Amino acid sequence: MKRSNELSDCVKRSLERYFKDMDGEKPTSIYEMVLKNIEKPMIETVLGKAAGNLSLASQMLMQQLRIKG
Repeated sequence: MKRSNELSDCVKRSLERYFKDMDGEKPTSIYEMVLKNIEKPMIETVLGKAAGNLSLASQMLMQQLRIKG
C-alpha cells in the first residue's frame, strides 16, 4: 500500500517541521491539531470523489472501520 505510506510520510514530515518551528517550545494538543488539519480536507476530497453523494462518501470513509469480533 504505497499510498498510505505516502500519506504517513507526509504527516511525519509535517510534524518534524512543526517541532523544528517550535524552536524548543513545549507543544500541546498535537493529536487534536493533527486531526483538525487532516479531517476537513479528507472529508472534502472524499465527498468530491463521491460526486456529493453523502451515502457513498460515508461508505468510502467507514469501510475500514468495521469491527472484527
